[in-house]
This record gives sequence, C-alpha cells and structure tokens, in this order.
Amino acid sequence: MTSIDVQDFTKEYGTRRAVDHLSFRVLPGRVTGFLGPNGAGKSTTMRLVLGLDRPTSGSATIGGRAYATLHEPLHQVGALLDAQAAHGSRTGRDHLRTLAAGNRIPDRRVDELLEETGLASVARRRVRTYSLGMRQRLGIAGALLGDPEVVMLDEPSNGLDPEGIIWIRELLRRLAAEGRTILVSSHLMNETASFADHLVVLGRGRLLADTPMREFIHARVRPRVRIRTSDPTALKAVLARHGHDAEQHEDGHWTVHHARVDDIGRLMSSAGVPVLELAAVEGTLEQAYLDLTASEAEFAAHPSATQPQEA
Repeated sequence: MTSIDVQDFTKEYGTRRAVDHLSFRVLPGRVTGFLGPNGAGKSTTMRLVLGLDRPTSGSATIGGRAYATLHEPLHQVGALLDAQAAHGSRTGRDHLRTLAAGNRIPDRRVDELLEETGLASVARRRVRTYSLGMRQRLGIAGALLGDPEVVMLDEPSNGLDPEGIIWIRELLRRLAAEGRTILVSSHLMNETASFADHLVVLGRGRLLADTPMREFIHARVRPRVRIRTSDPTALKAVLARHGHDAEQHEDGHWTVHHARVDDIGRLMSSAGVPVLELAAVEGTLEQAYLDLTASEAEFAAHPSATQPQEA
C-alpha cells in the first residue's frame, strides 16, 4: 500500500514556525483535499514531503521510504507545485520529452498525455505563449508522465476554464478509483467538495482536521429545513409550539434551523398545515471550513468601522 505518511513535521524559518508538529496520513483509493487559509503551511508541507526543503524536525515517507531515496521517483510520485516552472522557450512537447528522457520514459507516453490533457494541438507552441490554464494542464501531464502511484497537486484548478475544471475533477476521481494516492491542495471550497473523499485541514501550520469530508461537514453545520406553505400563520404557530427556531424570507419560504426534514414533515402533517415545499438544506464544505478556520487565518479582511450611509 503506497501511502503518504507525515510524522511530527516542524519547519521553522527564523523565528516563524510555518509547520508545527504536523502528522497525518494520505491513503490510496481516495482523493484527499488539503485545505487551510493562506499561510497555513500547505505548500510548505508538500515541498517538505517531496524533499524540496528540509524539515526542522520530523519526517515524511511515501510507501515507507523518504522521497530522496526513491530510485525512479517520477515513476512513483507525480507532483505539480508550480505551473510556471516549465521553461518558457521550450515547446510543451519538448518540456515533457526532457522529463521523459531523464526517467527512461518513451516518447509515446508524452504523446498519450498531450492527448489526455487536451494539449496535442498546441504541443509545438512555446510554453511562454501558453495561458495559465494551459500551463496547468502541462504541469499535470508532467506529474502523470511516469504513471505514478502517488499524485500531489497544488491548486491544479487555478486558471482552468469550466471545461478544464470538469476535466480535472473527473481525472482525480478516475485516478483514485484506480487505487492511487491523491493529495490535492486547493482554496476553492465548492470545487474541493466535488472531488474530495477525505480532508486534511491546516491552520497556522497545525492539524485542525483529518476526517472524511461528509463527517467534516455534518459535524460543523447544523441541519436546516426549507419549507413553504399557503398558511404561514399556522406554520409559525406549530413551529413555535414545538420549540423550533424559524426564519421567514422575502420570497415567502421559511428556514427552520437545527431541524430535520422528517421531523418537520410529521409536524406539518399531524397539524394539517398545507405544505407547498419541504426540503433539507444541506450544509456546504465552505460553511464547515469557515466555521473551523475562522480564527486561524493569517490574512483576513475586516469590515470598516465606518460604513457609507445610503442616500
């Protein structure tokens, strides 16, 4: 089993501790979302795992071995940390061929990945002419070049158009279904919710959560029910009688907080309140994430003390 194991990682830059006694494990067969506010230590941790920087203390292994000891690392670990890393004067194909040549990978694999990532038509253009989204695709192609068991991507959706976002989502799911170990750093909550099975969340270099995504959401976002009726007076009376906190909205629907749809449905039925709409309001990853990390952001905007007055 090829897992990523981080044990008691600490990284200090002078007096600043970027990673603080961090331990977690990334298992194969699922996509693990790597989340945290700016400055939380996500990119630093990925660099440490890949041996691009040395930890102050602690260790990381991939399949039980440190990255630096892997014989042919591109065949075992594929990574994209910086989409701007490719040399601008090379063509996309030459960039991948250079990587392939140094890792005993045939040119046919280069052409396969140019097709798979949608870059075949621009493969002979110089990288400096590529958009950010095209560079992301090229970086992902490079990460997959050795058909690795472990894939680590830092903000892979950055710069992608809607078609590209759907493509990367489906790619990550397929790689996980093949039994690979996938770690994806992202600041896009809605996008992470579309592909991640498990979450590792950092705040100021410390581990805040290591849990399945659905459990993470359900533990932090209370259930709510959306209901609409032709008799709001009766609805309000029934809810108040049973101690439910409800909020009426301008379009006429109500939100019942801290309630489940089955319970509210039974109350309305027994009281004879006409129901035009009844639905559970699912909690989102964004709500749960903000609830957990509200005090952990290194950079945060605050409302101005003096707000402009309306005319």
